[in-house]
Amino acid sequence: MTNNAIPEIGQLIRTGSFYSNVHHLGSGFPVLLLHGSGPGVSAWANWRLLLPVLAQTRRVIAPDLLGFGYTERPEDPTQNAHYRMDIWVQQAINLLDTLGIEQTDLVGNSFGGALALALAVKHPKRVRRLVLMGSVGVPFAITPGLDAVWGYTPSIEHMRALLDIFAFDRTLVSDELAQLRYQASIQPGFQESFAAMFPAPRQRWVDAMASREQDIRALPHETLVVHGREDQVIPLSNSLLLSQWITRAQLHVFGQCGHWTQIEHAARFARLVENFLAEADAPKA
Repeated sequence: MTNNAIPEIGQLIRTGSFYSNVHHLGSGFPVLLLHGSGPGVSAWANWRLLLPVLAQTRRVIAPDLLGFGYTERPEDPTQNAHYRMDIWVQQAINLLDTLGIEQTDLVGNSFGGALALALAVKHPKRVRRLVLMGSVGVPFAITPGLDAVWGYTPSIEHMRALLDIFAFDRTLVSDELAQLRYQASIQPGFQESFAAMFPAPRQRWVDAMASREQDIRALPHETLVVHGREDQVIPLSNSLLLSQWITRAQLHVFGQCGHWTQIEHAARFARLVENFLAEADAPKA
């Protein structure tokens, strides 16, 4: 399912007017994984530890969202108008339609959490269960950490500084990882798209990603809300608010964890998600 030389490359799948790079593996009830918005991010970089675990029991779909990774880029990737929540929602719906999937579970990380919320609000019947991890999608004052992430300009030093913000466990932040993520961020077209998405002042992009309170409160889905207690990018208060607004929500907070829950607590996170989704797999009594 991946290119051996470049593991970030999966398969190209038509999503409306362009092709999306998608990792598609396993069988069973589908789960759609929506990545975050860090520089040089891809579905594989975000979900590489979770993909093989969930694929043991379910059909896993992890796309590079428009403007990220190896999904086909717009003709002029420097135009901000290409990068809007309604466009990302439509990309996800087009992907599900192409794959013949009527309903899926959704797992959204950070920016991907905002997208998962927006998709569930607009297309509630296409979603079975929601997992929101370190999620955007509610109003909050932009943090210095998120402002630094969205304001990234390519250099090893800048990437190393961002990794220090992302991780609570500094042993994860090696020179090798900084080099790998830096090289990912300077692939052709990557930085051009990224710089166009979130130009300063950046509070407006936080606001643009927020769903309306009444729409979030109306969500009928069982929802697992997950956050790292020491997250410097997205405040823990976001997840506390989501757990209050969503009627059928449960909240799990990982201590000694930054914005990389799926990496810093990979095995625990995978078990938590698998157990939550498996509840819906069980036959109804």
